[in-house]
Amino acid sequence: MSEPRKIKIVTNEEEESLLPVNTTAEPAPRATQEDIGGSTGEQESPVEDAPNSLQSKLEAKEKEHKETHDRLLRVTADFENYKKRMSREMEDFRKYANQSLLKEVLSVVDHIELAIQAAHSASGADPSMVEGLNLTLKELLRILEKFNVKPIDAAGQPFNPQLHEAILREACNGLPENTVVREMQKGYMINNRLLRPALVVVAAPGIAE
Repeated sequence: MSEPRKIKIVTNEEEESLLPVNTTAEPAPRATQEDIGGSTGEQESPVEDAPNSLQSKLEAKEKEHKETHDRLLRVTADFENYKKRMSREMEDFRKYANQSLLKEVLSVVDHIELAIQAAHSASGADPSMVEGLNLTLKELLRILEKFNVKPIDAAGQPFNPQLHEAILREACNGLPENTVVREMQKGYMINNRLLRPALVVVAAPGIAE
């Protein structure tokens, strides 16, 4: 039989001593600026760029805030105008809601006034009936005044097409042209609005014979 093969264990120090020494080896090159930074040119640091970015964001937010504030002011102004308009409309509604009804009441007043005039012109009229008609007329006028309905004073006044409606022209002495000679039907105002124009006779140029 052959003898067993022997294995020698070499330590690290012994292995290094066995390696050949290279006296001509050059030292390892030192790392350059290009190796570290990738380029020798100047580059902006993220820290230096941060203030510019924050300034741009701040300016954008300020612009957005101003636009929002302007829109809020416009909406507020529109809402205030809407409230004022609705308030005026409600006030007008309260003032003139009964306009049609009051206009019908004026017809009753006209008939009572005609009845009183006929009673005064007729002979043998019943005084109690005339007194009753006067009381009724007085009560109706009181109700109309409660709703701010007042008659228009037209006789002897210059003709006003906004208040008067001319149905006849006649020549007369002592009155200028376009002066109301007499009323054929009373006109009335409700608050500051015309409820019914006065039907009038207007003076024409010339002298009546």
